[in-house]
Amino acid sequence: MSSQPQKKRLTTSAMIASIAAEGQPTVSAPFGHALVALAEQRSDVVGMTADLSKYTDLHLFAEAFPQRFYQMGMAEQLLMSAAAGMAREGFMPFVTTYAVFASRRAYDFICMAIAEENLNVKIACALPGLTTGYGPSHQATDDLAIFRGMPNLTIIDPCDALEISQAIPAIAEHQGPVYLRLLRGKVPLVLDKYDYHYQHGKAQRLRSGKHAVIISSGLMTMRALEAAEALEEQGIEIGVVHSPMIKPLDEETILREAGVALQGNQLVITAENHSITGGLGEAVAALLMRNHVTPRFKQIALPDAFLAAGALPTLHDRYGISTDAIVKQIITWLEA
Repeated sequence: MSSQPQKKRLTTSAMIASIAAEGQPTVSAPFGHALVALAEQRSDVVGMTADLSKYTDLHLFAEAFPQRFYQMGMAEQLLMSAAAGMAREGFMPFVTTYAVFASRRAYDFICMAIAEENLNVKIACALPGLTTGYGPSHQATDDLAIFRGMPNLTIIDPCDALEISQAIPAIAEHQGPVYLRLLRGKVPLVLDKYDYHYQHGKAQRLRSGKHAVIISSGLMTMRALEAAEALEEQGIEIGVVHSPMIKPLDEETILREAGVALQGNQLVITAENHSITGGLGEAVAALLMRNHVTPRFKQIALPDAFLAAGALPTLHDRYGISTDAIVKQIITWLEA
């Protein structure tokens, strides 16, 4: 009989499991609580959703401000058009749905009704990238590629609960449409260890390293930091630069960090919870090429493919965005 320890059996619930590691601190519904706090200060804030208030944490806003909450039903195109109308009347709609429905199903309505008129609509969308195991119908692995080409639209990919709570009031101060990749439910708390404070439009270095620097966004900053800690035990020093703003990029900071990496013969790596096509990695690569900054460059991203359904931990390993997978990949690149 084998004496090897048995792996914990994954259940169907792992398809929608929290992205937090076992024992990692989390905050419940940071978006919902931050929006309620904002609405207490601003009477122009309204909440709108397409039958997904419970699954985007907007139910907290609905409970606190029932007269300012609008349930539009399973009609995302109508949702975006109605939000545009609300914005024209002087309100600031915070609109929630799943990222796949906003980017694929309601794109034209966001473009024509909201972005073209530069209206003050804030679109917060759950299940970005590979944060659900329910297959291509729910996995928004292409949302950044779809939205990056839309004029006037600011795109933000926050890392953790702290950043979400800090970003909401900053988004409200920003005039114009915003697309926020929303982490919902029990969201990991990571950036408090780095004395981090969200600065709208800015990328920030979280740690330094002499062998490589990772420029990352969203939950991949959490994974990059975990990988850097694991690699440090092997004598490999990895820097991490968090870039929550996907569009517009903080070009000054990224060019400066990549320039330092080039001078030190460091590897520059981008890491994102998105397809390798059309997201942060390609945006950074294009920026560097346009400015003749040419360090050694690699991407950690999801493949350009429709992904499988299954348990999230298994899928993250399979598609290379788990901490262990990142550690192995970086070691391979550095040894090449």
